Amino acid sequence: MHIHILGICGTFMGGLAVLAKEAGHRVTGCDANVYPPMSTQLEAQGIELIQGFGPEQIELNPDLYVIGNVVSRGNPLIEAIMNRNLPMVSGPQWIGDHILKDKWVLSVAGTHGKTTTSAMVAWILEHAGYAPGFLIGGIPQNFGISARLTGPGAQSEFFVIEADEYDTAFFDKRSKFVHYHSKTAILNNLEYDHADIFPDIGAIETQFHHLVRTVPGIGRVIANADEASLQRVLKRGCWSEQESFGSADGADWGMTEHADGSFDVIFQGAKAATVNWQLSGKHNRSNALAAIAAARHVGVPIEIAAQALAGFQSVKRRMEVRGTVNGITVYDDFAHHPTAIETTVGGLRQKLRGTDSAGRILAVLEPRSNTMKLGTMKDALPGSLKDADLVFGFGSEKALGWKLGDALKTMGDIASAYDDLDIMVKAIVAAARPGDHIIVMSNGGFGGVHQKLLEALAQ
Repeated sequence: MHIHILGICGTFMGGLAVLAKEAGHRVTGCDANVYPPMSTQLEAQGIELIQGFGPEQIELNPDLYVIGNVVSRGNPLIEAIMNRNLPMVSGPQWIGDHILKDKWVLSVAGTHGKTTTSAMVAWILEHAGYAPGFLIGGIPQNFGISARLTGPGAQSEFFVIEADEYDTAFFDKRSKFVHYHSKTAILNNLEYDHADIFPDIGAIETQFHHLVRTVPGIGRVIANADEASLQRVLKRGCWSEQESFGSADGADWGMTEHADGSFDVIFQGAKAATVNWQLSGKHNRSNALAAIAAARHVGVPIEIAAQALAGFQSVKRRMEVRGTVNGITVYDDFAHHPTAIETTVGGLRQKLRGTDSAGRILAVLEPRSNTMKLGTMKDALPGSLKDADLVFGFGSEKALGWKLGDALKTMGDIASAYDDLDIMVKAIVAAARPGDHIIVMSNGGFGGVHQKLLEALAQ
């Protein structure tokens, strides 16, 4: 089958393209922004890319058009496809029907931690010899790729997928995850996000309940017991096995934390294993509990899962060290929601308390998500940055629709806002001193600020 993918350079659709190619399909695609690194990754797979959405692309005469949710009505290629009544399907539905239908699907849903937790589950299964396929919204450093059909030389029945609550396509406003045929479903957490498509948290809870409804009776829902929103979701009805994790009374899975970042896994009141690893932060330990629980559902012993996590290398853009110059370390992190920002900065603060380092935390933030641009979360920014010693915000009033400087004003002299990237880099370099930690947080490329900082620090 020849499929032509609209919006192919997005993380999800790019992963879909790789899976389709591995499955033996001819794959072509187009996007508004065809540029590295996604373009080079796809071209290396033998996938032909076209810049833009010109209607002449129907002359490729594919068997099926796969539509990404970045594409909307009015798009010239979409209009040409619809006017000719040509076959089209959303990306999530294509994945569900052609890749996941006969798999044991382990899905990870939640406002935060989906990518890291999915990577943990995939790595545990890999370590245990299950050779899973996966589609993850980032690049797990243990694998070096974001998607694969199955392990090398294997035909695995298991597939791990990051299950996003964002809508499916312009013609399907259900969340992506309802298409995935989940048999093991992790519900990590649930907060208000995606203000561009959800009016309130109740609307998101409804979508999460749609996911719960798709899990079969022999499946298992593994939910965070500390999240009131998830408890409301489950009270609407659950027809599958259930397990819970967290610190709430009665949770099936808990932990005993140690000062060095390691933790004991507590299952049904008894110590089952100890995880000794390199990651920091309570959020990562919580993610690990969920991953261990999911892996146990497919038969991986708890002790084996704990051993796997000892070798887990996290995900690119999740506290990824981009370089150290003159004793100053620059990190890249995907955090863009206030809760994720607070967790990221707080996790590093906790890690530093356990060392001899007296270095400061310099937080560099670009609030560019759709939710941030709507101003829905701007008042929560100062609280989310409370563990930082200095804060540098980037974003113009024209781009955001609100003044970043005003939002950070309550932080006083430790916070400053900029709309010129080069000026901000100079300010950060002037403030930084040996031993400091600079965390750059954005869900975009941030103008290559990481490399700019490293080069300026070197000078």
